[in-house]
Order: sequence, then C-alpha cells, then structure tokens
Amino acid sequence: MLYVSETAKTKIEEIKLKDNKPDYFVRVTVDGGGCSGLSYKMDFDNVLKADDQVFVDKGVKLVTDLRSFLYVCNTTLDFSDGLNGKGFEFKNPNATRTCACGESFAV
Repeated sequence: MLYVSETAKTKIEEIKLKDNKPDYFVRVTVDGGGCSGLSYKMDFDNVLKADDQVFVDKGVKLVTDLRSFLYVCNTTLDFSDGLNGKGFEFKNPNATRTCACGESFAV
C-alpha cells in the first residue's frame, strides 16, 4: 500500500485544480541515482501501464510500477511547507539510509 498524508492530499488537490487536471493521478517511481543510491520521482499522469500497482488513500489515487513498489511499499507521501523546506517528501519505512535533502535513499 502507498499512503498520503492530509497535508499532501490538500496540496495535490490544489495542484490538480490549478492545472485543470482533475482526472490525473500521482505516479511514484524509484530510479537509480542520488547520493544514497536510489531517488524518488513523483509526477502527475493519466495513463495506466500494464505493471502498475494502483492504490487509493484519502481519495487520492497513487500509482507505481511493480519494480518501484518493492522499494516504496508502505511509504507515506507527505507535504511540508515549514521553515526547513517546502515540498513533497516520502516517509519510507524501508529506507535504511537517506541523504540530507531527503530526495534519495538506500534499502
């Protein structure tokens, strides 16, 4: 399962409304790279692929491919707009190490 926090849900809804993309979903993928070895990628998409895993939490549709799901299983997508930075962040219980910026991780 993939999860979304209330603050991330609110921000996702704002972006979809602003960009006039009400039928789009959030696609989460993991790519090799970054200072810890793996990097998160998040996009808005409206096309499902054959190996996609689809989850709905708090009314938000989250999609990931099967390979990426192995790394992000039980991860929560959050959003922060505090003094320490603004943006989406992944709270991944599978990560054994993360970089200081929070954009890459290792398992």
